[in-house]
Amino acid sequence: MKLIISIVQDDDALDLVEDLTEKGYGVTKLATTGGFLKSGNTTLLTGVNAEKVDEVIEVIKSRCKTREEVISAMTPVMGVSSNMMPYPVDIKVGGATIFVVDVDKFVKI
Repeated sequence: MKLIISIVQDDDALDLVEDLTEKGYGVTKLATTGGFLKSGNTTLLTGVNAEKVDEVIEVIKSRCKTREEVISAMTPVMGVSSNMMPYPVDIKVGGATIFVVDVDKFVKI
C-alpha cells in the first residue's frame, strides 16, 4: 500500500478531488499554506495499492497545470528607506508537488 501526498493550488483542489473520487479513490483534503507566496494550498492524502500509483499521478497531472500570474512585489524607493513601491512580477503557480510513501499498516474503522 502507498500513500500519495499531493500539494496543489486551491484553485485546482476541488476539481481534482472530484476527479479522484469519480475514479473510486478515497481522498482526505487538508487546508495548508505555502511558504513562498503565503497563499492557500490544499494537501490531498490518497491511499492506494502500489499498482495504482501511476494512475493517480496521471489524474493529478491532467488537472493541475502550471500557469503564470502577475503579483505586486514591494521594493524600496531609491534613496528613501521608509517608502516601498509596488511593481508587477510574473510568477509560475499551480502544478503539484507529489510524495509517494510506503504504508506499513492501514486500518479503516
